[in-house]
Amino acid sequence: MTVSTSEGALLSSIDEHEIVSLTAALIDAGGENPGDTEEKTAKVLAEHCRALGFDVRTVEVAPGRPNVIVSIGSDERPGVLFVGHSDVVPAGTGWTTDPFSAVVRDGRIFGRGACDMKGGLAAVVAAMTAVHRAGLADEYPMTLACLVDEEDTGLGIRAFVAALPHPNYSCCVVAEPTDLVTIVGCRGAANLEIEVRGRSAHAGQPRNGANAISAAARIIGIIEGSQAELDANPDPDLGPATWNVGTITGGTGTSMVADRCVLTVDRRLVPGESAAGVVGDLRSRIESAGLTGGDIDVRIGIAMEMPGFLTSVNDGLVTTAAQSVLDTGSARSTDIWTASCDGGFVAQQMGIKTVVLGPGEIESQAHRPDESVAVQQLTDSARAYALIATRIAALPAL
Repeated sequence: MTVSTSEGALLSSIDEHEIVSLTAALIDAGGENPGDTEEKTAKVLAEHCRALGFDVRTVEVAPGRPNVIVSIGSDERPGVLFVGHSDVVPAGTGWTTDPFSAVVRDGRIFGRGACDMKGGLAAVVAAMTAVHRAGLADEYPMTLACLVDEEDTGLGIRAFVAALPHPNYSCCVVAEPTDLVTIVGCRGAANLEIEVRGRSAHAGQPRNGANAISAAARIIGIIEGSQAELDANPDPDLGPATWNVGTITGGTGTSMVADRCVLTVDRRLVPGESAAGVVGDLRSRIESAGLTGGDIDVRIGIAMEMPGFLTSVNDGLVTTAAQSVLDTGSARSTDIWTASCDGGFVAQQMGIKTVVLGPGEIESQAHRPDESVAVQQLTDSARAYALIATRIAALPAL
């Protein structure tokens, strides 16, 4: 497929300066999660879109944490839903620039959230602006759901999918950083907290106690054994489910038997799995190993669960998205994702076919000092989003 004359006019109206300016303003607004709120970022986005004549709604999910829903066009026709988030991970140390004062240098824009995902938000707004200015909004409706708390517990997406009724969206594009590769699926994710309780005693007589750290170490061994089984039975599309022990805290002093230890664990889920099922299996393995009973007690809680999704590579949404990227001059490809995102909630709870597609490289650029994104990718993403929105409408119902 090649770009038609009318599409070419639409794409040429996308203004790189406007994208960079909005990206910078969103970066400067902050929104570290945890540690801050998304309120300033939401205000910048909402005010910018209202000035363009878009329909803007804000829905406060928690104090200072509003979802922003931006729409153009008639709600009588199914349109494309774009999903993004307004929070960023904490800046941390090691920066050579101020993480919340955007800098443009050597064709890149630097700042916390440049890649994940203030740039993606700005690219969606630029695509909506082009469609709106061309007078095509009623023919090609578009909605941007900019949600809070994606980087932590998902308060924003949970509130969004729970709010019924929803408009009749034809499909969903999550504007997370994928290096403009069309992501057709990702595993779900569950964050587990494993609390081990023992009995304290003097270290000179450790047998008088029950060491919670030692028990936790054995649980880690059980998890590692489970991983070997998962590796041997991967999902044919998404690969194996995975475990990762992220943190371990416990004990009160070197000369004391530890009476408490807590593990936080990431478990990536494949289709057919649930966090509850994973917890039940782990608990059974722990009991079979003889760890519980007596002076050792193990409690497993689910801190967060995020569903995954999978869209066929032959689906019209996937082929349209990949072709639209190609027609902007970028490489055309599809893949699955090792990360998780809000798209799983949209696909599972709203029943909408979903892909992830956006500017920036999540593994090499996001969640690190001197986070950045190429300005050219921001522009190419905006162009691809505009093409997707206009081309999807010509396809049979997805």
